[in-house]
Amino acid sequence: MFLFLSKLLPLFIYPLGLACLLLGLALLVGWWRPAWQTPLTTAALLVLLLGSNGWIEKLVVKSLEWDSLPTGELPKAGAIVILGGAVRATGAPRPFVEVNEAGDRVIYGAKLYRDGKAPVVVAAGGRIDWRGGGDHPESKDMATLLQMFGVPAAAIIEEPASLNTYENAVNVRSILKDTQKILLVTSAMHMKRSRLIFQKQGFEVIPAPTDFLLSQADLQEPNRSLQATILNLIPDSDRLQDLTRALKEYVGILIYWLRGWL
Repeated sequence: MFLFLSKLLPLFIYPLGLACLLLGLALLVGWWRPAWQTPLTTAALLVLLLGSNGWIEKLVVKSLEWDSLPTGELPKAGAIVILGGAVRATGAPRPFVEVNEAGDRVIYGAKLYRDGKAPVVVAAGGRIDWRGGGDHPESKDMATLLQMFGVPAAAIIEEPASLNTYENAVNVRSILKDTQKILLVTSAMHMKRSRLIFQKQGFEVIPAPTDFLLSQADLQEPNRSLQATILNLIPDSDRLQDLTRALKEYVGILIYWLRGWL
């Protein structure tokens, strides 16, 4: 139930869900409080405009993605831990395992192994049945891709039971009982929460973020031109999605902190 509620309830504070809630209230109160319709509708419009604003989106995304940037070449560690959320379940009409927007996690984890950064790779992640399911846990599909990218099967450890980041850390801790230093691979936006959770489990975490939405080029002077200013003000669904992902991480950090998980 906690897993379901953790996915459902925050939707009402994300821009799209909040805007829909405000519009719904505007329709409901219109029958007996017509004067309330205009402020509620205006608030819904402002939520969508601010939530899809380019400057706001970049500011919030940067606050997460650039929080755990490596300061130099990554050192060696006892294991590379790749967090799930990077592949789509196999099954018709898909002919093979497919990666999603976070698929860089598997690719980068394989690269780190081939660079000799650690002797083993832990693929961590199960499947939530009511979110697409699949014949295999995500860890198995990740292992299939890792082998395609040159990681031998003997060097891959699967953790197939976890359904969230906290369970990732707890289960990996039980697997890597004698390992302290790990290279943690996940999306840059997800790294802050992941790092804190794994540190809580006693790991010495070396962040290895990937799947960046924001690069230095996105913040350079040409992006402050008149054309860029106009485009930043125009509502954009991609920016709305990216800001929502960032807000989701901040909500996750708060919830995990309240539960004592980080």
